Amino acid sequence: MISDKNSDLPVVEIFCDGACKGNPGPGGWGTLLRSDGKEKELSGYESNTTNNRMELKACLNGLKSLTKPCRIKITTDSQYLAKAFNNGWLAKWQKNGWRTADKSPVKNKELWEELVAETSKHQVEWLWIKGHAGHSENERCDKLAVEACKAGIEKER
Repeated sequence: MISDKNSDLPVVEIFCDGACKGNPGPGGWGTLLRSDGKEKELSGYESNTTNNRMELKACLNGLKSLTKPCRIKITTDSQYLAKAFNNGWLAKWQKNGWRTADKSPVKNKELWEELVAETSKHQVEWLWIKGHAGHSENERCDKLAVEACKAGIEKER
């Protein structure tokens, strides 16, 4: 739950999802931001990517669109993203020189570093939800990601 210690900060909900046709392959990401009764949708495309990268990009682009510190609730269907923050994976990776428990390099290190930098500006709560389970905002972000992927593929033809 978002703490009330900074109750003067704006409250923002970020919903995010990624999609990929093939893994790796062309991919898209979709983000929905909601604050004070207003909503903003963001989406994007990459021609050669992975599903995990698109999940990270969706969240990262939502965070980067904020112009001042906020209290944020991020909802994602990516266990990779949620567990990195909620289960202390990120702290362990950083402590181990960006290496996983089995000593292999952390994938998507540059995106994780950007996420650490962006989240440090805010008070963030992470919520994991099951994907494709009827969560309206998650379904909306999935649609944005899939549409961005399709549009990107079409544009490259």
